[in-house]
Amino acid sequence: MSEHHDAPKAHEPHAAHKDPSKGPSSPSEINPKVSSDIAYWAKEFHVTSQVLHEAIRVHGTHVDKIRAALTHHT
Repeated sequence: MSEHHDAPKAHEPHAAHKDPSKGPSSPSEINPKVSSDIAYWAKEFHVTSQVLHEAIRVHGTHVDKIRAALTHHT
């Protein structure tokens, strides 16, 4: 038998859900498809996830651009 049949395959989840308390997946980019990124950055910027999504739609995903846009928002 080939070597990949020797050991049983461990079950791994399809996509890990990142704990928002541990920080974003990237310190310079917001991934709008990752709920923990949205939760982290919304909390960081003191806005709702809806406001953050709108800012991402208008300004892109760079944290510095979003920070600047949301600074003017409040």
